Amino acid sequence: MEVLHAHCAGLDYIRTRLWPVFAHMADSKVTTVVKTFKTTTQELMSLSEWLSAEGATYIAMEATGVYWKPVWHIFVGWRV
Repeated sequence: MEVLHAHCAGLDYIRTRLWPVFAHMADSKVTTVVKTFKTTTQELMSLSEWLSAEGATYIAMEATGVYWKPVWHIFVGWRV
């Protein structure tokens, strides 16, 4: 399989919790880290800082209901 993004994250969330999975590929080996964050502004900022520290270059989100909006606002314009 061709690797398109070697340092990326996927976000799964509900109204009060986020479960980001960060995937990092190095030396043809993929490692993943899963954490849990609340959906408060402070926790979303912590999530952003964690993903930046991990070197994430792309973030994918599930988008259901209206719960995606605060998360999207944290990451819009986000750059590593």
